[in-house]
Amino acid sequence: MLLLDEISFPFVLILLVIFVTSGCEVERRKSDAELGLNPQQASGRHIYDQYCDRCHEPYSARKRKGPSLQGVFHREYLSVSGMPANDQHAADIIRFGRDKMPGYSQELTQQQIDDLLAYLHTL
Repeated sequence: MLLLDEISFPFVLILLVIFVTSGCEVERRKSDAELGLNPQQASGRHIYDQYCDRCHEPYSARKRKGPSLQGVFHREYLSVSGMPANDQHAADIIRFGRDKMPGYSQELTQQQIDDLLAYLHTL
């Protein structure tokens, strides 16, 4: 029994260190109110969570499958297409897709795209 305790203590200690250090990168998700989002932007955030978040990082420059969208409208050009960073070009990419990104013209209404663009302007 003593041998099991001698083996399990270092193992538990290693797991504890891994757990504590890996938690340092996890940041609590801010609420819509904390971000100061109006109702249209909050709706856009919900759409972003459903359709965009799995591939695009909203609040970090880290890349996932697609480019980060942090500050997308603060740039002169869209990183993927090289087109000017404006609502029309971003909406076209959302509707019709680009490269590996699928288009969402069949899933999203114009109002949902407008809400999503309003949210993207907050990033």
